[in-house]
This record gives sequence, C-alpha cells and structure tokens, in this order.
Amino acid sequence: MTDHRAIEAIALFAALAAAFDGVHALGDQFVQADRDARAKGMHGAHRVYLHDGAPVEEDPWRHGKEGRTCTASGYGRRAVSRHVASYSAVQLGTTVAVTRALGYHVPASALLAGAAINAITHGIIDRRDPLIWLAQKAGKGGYLAHATVVRKAGGEGTEYPEPVQDTAGPGTALMELDQAAHRAIGVAAAAVTAWLTTRKSRRR
Repeated sequence: MTDHRAIEAIALFAALAAAFDGVHALGDQFVQADRDARAKGMHGAHRVYLHDGAPVEEDPWRHGKEGRTCTASGYGRRAVSRHVASYSAVQLGTTVAVTRALGYHVPASALLAGAAINAITHGIIDRRDPLIWLAQKAGKGGYLAHATVVRKAGGEGTEYPEPVQDTAGPGTALMELDQAAHRAIGVAAAAVTAWLTTRKSRRR
C-alpha cells in the first residue's frame, strides 16, 4: 500500500509546480517594468545615468539628481534585482494563497527555500551572459544566431521607423531558452519545497 505521506508529497509537488508555472508569465512579463526588461542585461564598465541608463558620454552635462551615474553593469544589476523582487513577490504570494485556500500549511522555511531557488537562478539567467554561455555549451550557438527578429526602432509617432535586429526579446531563441530554463527550475523548486514540507511533517 502506498504511504499516505508519499501521496501528500506528490500532491503538494503537483500543486506547487502548477502554481509556479501558472504565474510565471504574469511575473516575468506582465508585472515586469519596461525599463527593467530593457536594462537587466546591460554590461560594461562605461558610465551611465542612474535616472534612465543613458550613456554619460552622449550627454555629459547633466547635474544634480539626474546627473548621478553608475557603471552599465551596475545599472543592469539594479534592473534585474527590481525584476526578481517583483517576480518573487507574485510567485510567493500566489503559492501562499493557493495552498492556504486548499487548507494546506507550507512552513515558511520551505516556502522561502523554493522562492530562493527561483529568485537566485532567475537573476542569473536574466543577466543574459550566463544563459548565452550555457546555450553555447549545449550546442545552441547557431540557434541563438539564427532565430532573431526584426522590430521597429522608431518611438511613438514615428511615421517610418527604422527596422532593427532584436536578439533577446519575444520571438527570439534567447527568449525561448530563457523561458525553458525558468520553467525547468520551477519544477526543481517545487520538488524541494514539497520535500522540505513533507519531511517536516514526518518528524512531527
């Protein structure tokens, strides 16, 4: 006969995995701020303005609050940190709401462990360079180079916007690999959370 605690662990894992995957796009796309989506992959030692990420060399005359600067890498880290914070809040809030609504209490330590797995890996992946390196090691270099898209570069009101190649946004290979990695890690986070929760219940 199957141990009822094993059934409990499997059911909790399934619920967590479904919750993580179900709200992934909400946190990663809908809630994410546009400026963070554009800036989270920025790298470099050159100086940019904290206000909007514009290179200092293109407009060296700003002063006061709008004249504060940091490196491009620092600006990218700030952007990805804000994104990870909002993403984690959505995912953690949903997890608590779903489990509580179903009458199940997941210990805070287990919840935070799963959230930490998702948050830390999400930040690393969204910095782009680690994901590109991993993709190339997996033999996906050609996929990254080939599956790009052309977008309109002109801003609002531009009558004839110039086309530009986008290698990281929606529809690109990098975006597809990004989403695949996030979802696979979500499964691992759900498994760890379920294991920690049911392990604690076995000790009681």
